Amino acid sequence: MEVINLGATDGLPLVNWVNVVEKLDAGSPPAPDAHNARTTWLSTVNQDGSPHVTAVGALWLDGSFWFQTGSSTRKSRNIARDPRCSIAVSIRDADVVVEGDAARESDLAALRRVAKAWAAQGWPAEVDETEAGITAPFNAPSQGPPPWNVYRIKTRSVTVALGTEPGGLTRFRF
Repeated sequence: MEVINLGATDGLPLVNWVNVVEKLDAGSPPAPDAHNARTTWLSTVNQDGSPHVTAVGALWLDGSFWFQTGSSTRKSRNIARDPRCSIAVSIRDADVVVEGDAARESDLAALRRVAKAWAAQGWPAEVDETEAGITAPFNAPSQGPPPWNVYRIKTRSVTVALGTEPGGLTRFRF
């Protein structure tokens, strides 16, 4: 992993990657009185090269972000054409942006593991009968009917901006 201190000229220390992963693993939300929210934003590339940004119910599991969507959504069509994407989320005392490539997950064990993790967070997802995606009693109407495809983002880089003293702005390249 390459570590780049983007705040070095301002005298900021490196961000500790292990601390960030621990907070992501714990599902650490921002402080209750924080101005940021726990919305996770996915950015994909439209056909004309412009960005498409949308809120998603992403999940951090096994060192990666996962999300799900219907096969007819814009994000699904964008990823089929160009897998480059980014996820942005606020965690306790920091903002995190992950850049990478999204790939549809088809491994049944992985689908079961991610569905179980979503269910543990309160969204009762499960692998659908075709074992190609997931289903649940509800989802955002814009996702279309189930089954929904599951995607895993293979991380290329992560940028972390700390919001508390001593501060820090660091990019991690994998």
